[in-house]
Amino acid sequence: SFLLKKIAGMKFFLYLCTNFDRNSILRTRKTVMQQEELVSVIMPSYNASKYIGDSIDCILNQTYPHLELLITDDHSTDPETLELLRSYEKKDSRVKIFLMPENNGAGYARNNSIREAKGRYIAFCDSDDRWFPEKLQKQLEYMQQHDECCLCFSSYLVCDASGTHKGIVIAPSRLTLTELKHDNKIGCLTAIYDTKPFGKFYMPTIRKRQDWALFLNIMKKCRVAYGMVEPLAYYRKTPEGLSRKKFKLIKYNAKVYQHVFGYSTLCSYLYLTFVFLPTYFTKRVINWIANIRR
Repeated sequence: SFLLKKIAGMKFFLYLCTNFDRNSILRTRKTVMQQEELVSVIMPSYNASKYIGDSIDCILNQTYPHLELLITDDHSTDPETLELLRSYEKKDSRVKIFLMPENNGAGYARNNSIREAKGRYIAFCDSDDRWFPEKLQKQLEYMQQHDECCLCFSSYLVCDASGTHKGIVIAPSRLTLTELKHDNKIGCLTAIYDTKPFGKFYMPTIRKRQDWALFLNIMKKCRVAYGMVEPLAYYRKTPEGLSRKKFKLIKYNAKVYQHVFGYSTLCSYLYLTFVFLPTYFTKRVINWIANIRR
């Protein structure tokens, strides 16, 4: 009886050790596999020689090195931009440059880079914005710890043309399709999505607000997006920026409702007036109060 108990105890001990080792090995393999996942960073450019060098550097200097930077130039008329892009392509094999035969807008340029992308994850950064060095690493760690997360974004700092910090935009920790439909709360420069669950998504070929339309299309599949409250990027407000005059661009949101949800022109403008605008201005007030407190 004593001998049988000893044998049973040893078997149980060996079982625990075996399973512990097996689980440890599986976790290690999973971690190594995830660390090697390629991230495709999408960047459009157009006459961007003034700031694009800073934007490229912040991506190439990420603490997560397994990335490719795909820059599609939207038919720049500035030769300095093209020279700068070619110089980076020669210096770092992760940089890939594509040239559009004519100017069609940032959405077309981004879509070209998405088509060429080889990575499982797709992230976005414009040619005048910047990332924190650990941006990709922190987002990937978060997404890999939350299997249900296929679209991730974060808070970001707002700076002026010289790079001086002027404010912050706080990201919600969780965002549903209905909430995103009310108003775009995802900063494109912070967004990253996983192509594994649903494949690649492309931006609709509308001139403006195509990033919001992209996120809505992703959310129609995954239903929920997850935000990190920690700021991980710098949004640069420049005189040349397309989205700098937000109020003048509001009317273009109606096209998003038509394109993504198939609304009529009348329904789109009704939704814009009675849902989007109140939500948008409430968000502006909340961000204004948050920046005053800081």
